[in-house]
Amino acid sequence: MRPQILNPLFAEVTALKGVGPALARPLQRLKIARVLDVALHLPSGWIDRVPRDTLDMADAGRTIVITLTPFDYRQGGRGPVRVQALDGAGNHVSLVYFGGNAGWVKKLLPLGEARRVSGRLEMYGQELQIIHPDYVLPLDEADGIGGREAIYPLSEGLTSKRLGQLAVQAIERAPALPEWIEPGLLARRGWPAWRDALAQVHADPQDAVARARLAYDEVFANQLALMLVRASSRARTGRALAGDGRLRAALQLPYAPTGAQARAIAEIEGDLAQSAPMLRLLQGDVGSGKTLVAAMALLIAVEAGAQGALLAPTEILARQHFDNLQRLLAGLPVNLALLTGRDKGRAREATLMGLADGSIDILIGTHAIFQEAVAYRDLGLVVVDEQHRFGVAERMMLTAKGQNPHLLAMTATPIPRTLTLAVYGEMDVSRLDEMPPGRQPIETRIISEDRLDAVIDGLGRHLAAGGQAYWVCPLVEESEKTDLAAAEARAAALALRFPGQVGLVHGRMKGAEKDAVMAQFAAGRLGVLVATTVIEVGVDVPNATLIVIEAADRFGLAQLHQLRGRVGRGTGASNCLLIRGSQLSDTARARLALLRETNDGFRIAEEDLRLRGAGELLGTRQSGEAQFRLATPEMLGELLPIATDDARLLIDRDGGLNGPRGQAARLALYLFERDAGVALLRSG
Repeated sequence: MRPQILNPLFAEVTALKGVGPALARPLQRLKIARVLDVALHLPSGWIDRVPRDTLDMADAGRTIVITLTPFDYRQGGRGPVRVQALDGAGNHVSLVYFGGNAGWVKKLLPLGEARRVSGRLEMYGQELQIIHPDYVLPLDEADGIGGREAIYPLSEGLTSKRLGQLAVQAIERAPALPEWIEPGLLARRGWPAWRDALAQVHADPQDAVARARLAYDEVFANQLALMLVRASSRARTGRALAGDGRLRAALQLPYAPTGAQARAIAEIEGDLAQSAPMLRLLQGDVGSGKTLVAAMALLIAVEAGAQGALLAPTEILARQHFDNLQRLLAGLPVNLALLTGRDKGRAREATLMGLADGSIDILIGTHAIFQEAVAYRDLGLVVVDEQHRFGVAERMMLTAKGQNPHLLAMTATPIPRTLTLAVYGEMDVSRLDEMPPGRQPIETRIISEDRLDAVIDGLGRHLAAGGQAYWVCPLVEESEKTDLAAAEARAAALALRFPGQVGLVHGRMKGAEKDAVMAQFAAGRLGVLVATTVIEVGVDVPNATLIVIEAADRFGLAQLHQLRGRVGRGTGASNCLLIRGSQLSDTARARLALLRETNDGFRIAEEDLRLRGAGELLGTRQSGEAQFRLATPEMLGELLPIATDDARLLIDRDGGLNGPRGQAARLALYLFERDAGVALLRSG
């Protein structure tokens, strides 16, 4: 249960004065649903409004506050409305309003009546003008304008002024909380109390000390939660799985494992031999051979007489893992089964019975494998693929299926070293940083969108030579509908050129439809697979050696790298064509240049963090992730080690969550919604 002292902050945003359904909608778009969200929606910058008595050309480019008296209106046809006004000394300025609504402007600025006006003063030829002033108020209502004003990230229908007013109300509702930071650290940093820091940042967005305090609190809560999860896992006793090596010895591998694979397998074998359950993350770039490492881990479990389960985020991936493992383990006395949400009736019953009586050694599947009806005779190891798609809660649900089974999580999304600690602080980490022999580096080229016809001609030559290709359509905006429209239009255009050879997959298709198209592509019956970013994870078609990514400048670096990893899976040389728009931002240019230069996912992830920031890197749509709203990537680099030490000190020296500082830290866990840590201790 959340402590009562925090209830005022977790109230609906409509509890604030002046927030009705009309204002709640634009707030919703900013993911502001509660009073706490308003308080933590920090300003992104500020404007200094300089009070002036008279107009001066030297102020052009500045935001000023001045008293003006309108004397004339001018509007040519449907052009802007220009209000001619004078300051107290008779100097002239035009107030310009686009949109042509003269009636509204005349009401706002009646002739002959002085108004307090604020906006950016600009030169237009030899004249001064202010376009769309920010404020126009009668003199008796204009007290509050002037000085420094916070600027907030906004959505349509909201102003910074309105958000600032809501923030003041939210902070008034915030209780004074006991201190959770170690006193020595607090003194060294000169940080204010939590509530004071919040008020200071909203009043003065430039206050770096107050900002650092708030960012630290968020990072500290995150690290403490991960440490509690880890402690709770370590405190549980599972069972040691010591394999005798007979199955691994019988495995016929086409090549020797890389040094990195051998190292990871040895680390996992060491963990499995302990009675404390393993909690290990296997990080490896696309194509670095995680499947072999996972297969070895599962074989160790089977050799030790236990069952293994492999959890994949999508049905396509689950089927692919099943096929790959069947091929890899062919000839071994190991019984594999597949279970997805689509399996019904007798087939499903047979699988459930095989799990319960122990005749199935390894189960591969989607979320379906940890539903209530699924009971294992002796689950010893759980492997979770594409770890970032599953939250801590889901991992725990699966591990609850056995006697505290060992857990190996895998991700092909390289996480920068800085963030590994923040996202997977409760885990030991193995990294696959070598590529298996035979993998060809992917040639990456950047092509302007005005050469699209040449790209399509090149695609024709590729298909004529028996090749297959992916064509990824742009992320038009955060809306599947428009992504879908772009993909459908591109697929239709390509189908006219290459009849019978083009398939389309997108996020709105049913699983069975999507699988059917993918299966046709994998079997070589389709030459081109047009897709939205649903193909980002895991699809394996060795004959596809070309990928075209449209509007590549709109994607993040890590995502482009993942998409590029769909090719280069066979022995043929592969190409990735990044189609860019004509107007490139500096960030987009840097991003694309880096992709052309390197295939190293870890380097790309570090750069992505630098260019985009942690929240975006982890993806707003990914579940269960540490999302940092207050700590920037630069802050993370500095604050993570300090917060990790402080959290360790709290647990080791200051009595954990039961001492006085621990009681305060419990509030921080709830405040920053890292309370999974508290819940785990209870359930554990």
